[in-house]
Amino acid sequence: MSKRFFALVAAAAFAVPGVAAAQSTLRVVMHSDLKILDPIWTTAFIVRNHAYMIYDTLFALDGDLKIKPQMVDKWEVSPDQLVWTFTLRDGLAFHDGKPVTSEDVVASLQRWAKRDALGILLWTKLDKIDAVDAKTFRLTLKHKTGIVLQALAKPSGNAFIMPKRVAETDAHKQISDYTGSGPFMLKLDETKPGEKTVYVKNPNYKPRAEPPSGLAGGKVAKVDKVEWLAIPDTQTAINALEKGDIDMIEAPQHDLYPILEADKDIKLVNLNKWGNQYIFRYNQLFKPFDNPKIRQALLYAFTQKEFLDAVIGNPQYYQVCKAMFVCGGPYATTKGFDDKYEGNIAKAKELLKEGGYDGTPVVLMHSTDLYVLTNMAPVAKQVMEKIGMKVDMQSMDWQTLVSRRAKKDAPDKGGWNALITSTSSADALDPLTYSFIAATCDKAWFGWPCDAENTKLRQAFADQPDEAKRREIVEQLQERAAENPTHAFLGQYTQAAAMRRNIEGAVPSPVPVYWNIEKK
Repeated sequence: MSKRFFALVAAAAFAVPGVAAAQSTLRVVMHSDLKILDPIWTTAFIVRNHAYMIYDTLFALDGDLKIKPQMVDKWEVSPDQLVWTFTLRDGLAFHDGKPVTSEDVVASLQRWAKRDALGILLWTKLDKIDAVDAKTFRLTLKHKTGIVLQALAKPSGNAFIMPKRVAETDAHKQISDYTGSGPFMLKLDETKPGEKTVYVKNPNYKPRAEPPSGLAGGKVAKVDKVEWLAIPDTQTAINALEKGDIDMIEAPQHDLYPILEADKDIKLVNLNKWGNQYIFRYNQLFKPFDNPKIRQALLYAFTQKEFLDAVIGNPQYYQVCKAMFVCGGPYATTKGFDDKYEGNIAKAKELLKEGGYDGTPVVLMHSTDLYVLTNMAPVAKQVMEKIGMKVDMQSMDWQTLVSRRAKKDAPDKGGWNALITSTSSADALDPLTYSFIAATCDKAWFGWPCDAENTKLRQAFADQPDEAKRREIVEQLQERAAENPTHAFLGQYTQAAAMRRNIEGAVPSPVPVYWNIEKK
């Protein structure tokens, strides 16, 4: 019989209803359940991770944190560096099959720039943004700045590109249409909040030709489906991983690493070599943290090691660090913080008195379902009470905290005074990408610090091309932050992902991504 006959038989078998090729499904337990789906509305990492599944970005950082084009094919800058013209690459399409156009990009950038700290700063330099044609858009600046590409490539809070109809949603309201152009599509009919979030491979996605590197390069989906399973109990998740019922755990507890290392079918892989930084955030809208002296008091009272030991435990995975822009980073300096984080209770009490602390209770939000945060608030409460503060620690799951932190209500009316979170060190390398240092009032990250001097220094850093002078500005900014704090940073830590040994191709990145992964 001819080869053509066998080919026709094979094609017919494939076409029979109910007969389909076996699907490969990657099952992952993430650090949190996903309840909010709008990456512009919140900066929560689980939402950011979701965004990288279904959306694409104009630029991205590669594995060496260098800026690379992603949706952009080419760009040019005018001799006076005021006009930036970008051309999109061929083949970009949304999940519904419609092409991505420059009008979609313009609308997405405009919405992003109303919420993101670096986007807000870039927009102060902008004269106008316009769509030149279907594949070309242009930024015309009022003032020369070196932050254009940096703003468009930041790993967290990136300008994820949405259809124009979606991007025109008010930036302070959540979207309800999750059409993107990324390598995966959200499968809403299979997604069940509190149980699982389901993504399927986007068959129409056209990846870049380069190999994947960090958040850049070719995003090739090598599995048909990805399921994020909500299993809040770590031991239950580990049992499932050992049995092969799931394939990966994004962030297992550090104290359980020995159990995982002992299983020959499981491997621990640190995919984020830059690690993370802990943050204690003040809400400056209300007493007592509207007073800088009282905020300073905690900088003196806190001891980073006490927090790190309470959660991470093993010094192999954490680092005490008095550099706001992270130890090991290009702008690492301890200027302004050399005498902080020493557990100086006497100095802290003195500052409380100078600040006129009157016994106002501090509503401290306590996340209970993320182990990397669970023990942090109790440590803070103990220290704050030691210096004479009253603390009302209110426990809740992380998604509730994420929703509540956006509220500007008074603390006794459903609002808050303080919270503890963490950020990727790759997002904390300089004053522009580090959202927690921005003090732009109502446009700042939750807690809404307001400081004209801080803003002036960040703008000076953005406009300064000379690296030596940039470092001087960083030192000035840190001294200002020590005097008028926006937050307390509580040390750095790294974390490994646990996965079955048949899982290959996981891309090292400051954000967990699921393209290039295969099940062997």
